[in-house]
Amino acid sequence: MKVLLLGSTGQLGWELQRTCPEDIIIESCDFPRVDFYCTDSISQCIIGSQPDCIINAAAYTAVDKAEQEKDSACRINHQAVLEIAEHCRKNRISLVHISTDFVFNGQNYKPYQPDDTPHPESVYGKSKLKGEQAVLEILGEKALIIRTAWLYSSHGNNFVRTMLKLMNEKQSLNIIDEQIGTPTWANGLARAIWTALEKKIFGIFHWTDAGVASWYDFAMAIQEEGMRTGLLDNSIPVFPVSSHQFPTPAKRPMYSVLDKTSFWQATGIDPIHWRAQLRSMLKELLP
Repeated sequence: MKVLLLGSTGQLGWELQRTCPEDIIIESCDFPRVDFYCTDSISQCIIGSQPDCIINAAAYTAVDKAEQEKDSACRINHQAVLEIAEHCRKNRISLVHISTDFVFNGQNYKPYQPDDTPHPESVYGKSKLKGEQAVLEILGEKALIIRTAWLYSSHGNNFVRTMLKLMNEKQSLNIIDEQIGTPTWANGLARAIWTALEKKIFGIFHWTDAGVASWYDFAMAIQEEGMRTGLLDNSIPVFPVSSHQFPTPAKRPMYSVLDKTSFWQATGIDPIHWRAQLRSMLKELLP
């Protein structure tokens, strides 16, 4: 099988490349080779590759900037996705499309099922939902949509690497404790995607690591594991605070825990708690 990976320079794209099975040929593509603002550029990339499958890990992910850059967010997260799906339909290419917990409003307060009704409240969330809808309208059950949340990796910019940096520089930190979700190592998601392709799984599914945390819980775990591994020399006070102390242009889901049961069952993958995954990732940062 030949796979065209779009969005190859991001966290997930990087993890997909280094976890790619030996029997799969992967062609990695991202800007500037492909310009997701340009229809012709997308067409040339796909036609030139002639893949059996496309994994679309590309997205406009600047959640707050999207409130002012609505056209850019919609172009990449909706229109470009629609064009990719059209190519897949015309050329019988399977598609794996990565989506987000932001398609929900965060007011469910129980884990979201894949078939729960989306209700995004940010421009980013709305644009990602339109992308999902385009994939479903064009490809139906011949595509795999995976919603995920709170991604991090040893590659790129993310909450874990930011916390480690700040904990080495600051005397104390204030971290929001009322937004609840699940930290997710992008490496685990990448492996789940490859398993889903092998098993020919289609439909809408959720993937994060197992367990639940607030951003404050996550930060405390990063500090504790960072101290244990030697990535941090000293612990600093970390204070739980309300999100009202950190107002942002985009509204974020207060509760975005995703129910992964159907995907665990479909892939046969055993759940791994987010803290164990964090520990594994931090080992990659050791000198």
